[in-house]
Amino acid sequence: MSYTHLLKTITRLGSPKVLLVGDFMLDSYIYGDALRISPEAPVQVLKVVKRDYCGGGASSVAADVLTLGAQCVCVGTVGNDANGRRLMDILTTMNADTRGILTLDNRPTICKERIIGLAQHRHRQQLLRVDEECTDPLSASDYTQLLDAFQSHLTECDVVCLQDYNKGLLQEDFCRRLIRAARKANKPVLVDPPLGQDYSKFAGATLMTPNRKEASTAVGFAIETIDDARRAAVALRDRLAMEAAVITLDKEGVYYCSADAAEHLPTIPRTVYDVTGAGDMMLAMTAVAIAAGADLRTALQLANIAGGLEVEKFGVATVSVDEIVNEILTRHRGKTGKIHDRQTLPMELDYHRKQHETIVFTNGCFDVLHRGHIEYLQFCKRQGDIVVVGLNSDSSVRQLKGPTRPINNQHDRAALLAALECVDYVTIFDEPDPLNLIMAVRPDVLVKGADWAQKGVIGREFVESYGGRVELAQLVEGKSSTLTIEKMNAEKTAQNKEV
Repeated sequence: MSYTHLLKTITRLGSPKVLLVGDFMLDSYIYGDALRISPEAPVQVLKVVKRDYCGGGASSVAADVLTLGAQCVCVGTVGNDANGRRLMDILTTMNADTRGILTLDNRPTICKERIIGLAQHRHRQQLLRVDEECTDPLSASDYTQLLDAFQSHLTECDVVCLQDYNKGLLQEDFCRRLIRAARKANKPVLVDPPLGQDYSKFAGATLMTPNRKEASTAVGFAIETIDDARRAAVALRDRLAMEAAVITLDKEGVYYCSADAAEHLPTIPRTVYDVTGAGDMMLAMTAVAIAAGADLRTALQLANIAGGLEVEKFGVATVSVDEIVNEILTRHRGKTGKIHDRQTLPMELDYHRKQHETIVFTNGCFDVLHRGHIEYLQFCKRQGDIVVVGLNSDSSVRQLKGPTRPINNQHDRAALLAALECVDYVTIFDEPDPLNLIMAVRPDVLVKGADWAQKGVIGREFVESYGGRVELAQLVEGKSSTLTIEKMNAEKTAQNKEV
């Protein structure tokens, strides 16, 4: 799949609405410096330095959905306790719609408290987790209220997500009624299931996203190879009458099976810091993309990227659209680099224009790079967002400078320019002047050295005709390729005379 298609999809998600039903939890983090061993028992003593709270379980999915720019309607429960009030405050601050969350007196808010030891005040290591929860089924009246809340929001939402952590909420009858109501309303239903052998309550959902361990348990055999993943995905899809089964394979990406395709979508290797929340991110990104009209393959490609970014962060963390865009661009640049020809450069610049970024153009021979070149290109970068350098080819340099130039060939010169942080794209042109290239690039800003003020800047009239501007950069006195080469030749001549 082309990177431009992924960029268009992720930048045009809009603000679809996700109806999320699941186990809403509070994640509590206690950070402490590990100072010594307790005299009471062979355990560490931690001096608490801070406490953090964030949403876990379905609350994590809500945070992911909202960070991606979508809306989220939440249906679930919290306890009538301090943790419940804290969790509701977190959800409200995130602008989640919490009208579908019941506050119950007879069960606590699900809370996972993690004790984090700090080495040298900064290196984090989870030492212990303490869970507070009740996993009994809810009462019949509670389920009736939740179903009423679900149905009251169903028509206004674009996609339904069921996030099941096996905490007692998504009991079989309730789950089946949710799926039946959603499918009757023609809303896709995405399920992130718990670890278990029987997934029959999810029958009829649109798709399911178990991880490797969950899928292995459900199908009864270990998923160790891609072929194992294929067999498991086919089995789950057929057994549960779903449109698709998606199995997440940690560092190997995902495998999906639908009526139209069955494919392994690999991901790039990551430095995994914490896998907590990766499944939540996968569900959220897939749901938002599908709600925005993306096909399943595109949605999973984006979810692969988002999940990979999430595991590089500590704890349950969100991933923004900008982070995903940067990751897509980084991957693409890693393959194609900054150097482009006249055919591919306009496609690159088209994306930046759609992001309302300012395109800056300059050109030159850049034969022997020196301080003057660096300051000149840094000046270009200050004029906008994306700097495009038109580089004279070897033949055009000879026409301009004579038969002894260039000193460095066009490929070496292009590589050196591309290595500079202030340069975004390099393209080589053969003509004696850059007018045709300027017309192809259509820059917002055209930059030339101040020495062109009297000679007349080539392309000025064209750029100013559509509202662009021309900027003249002051040159560093005594710094030029010609002077550098003359100095080198003079020193070489002097050395030869001494010999």
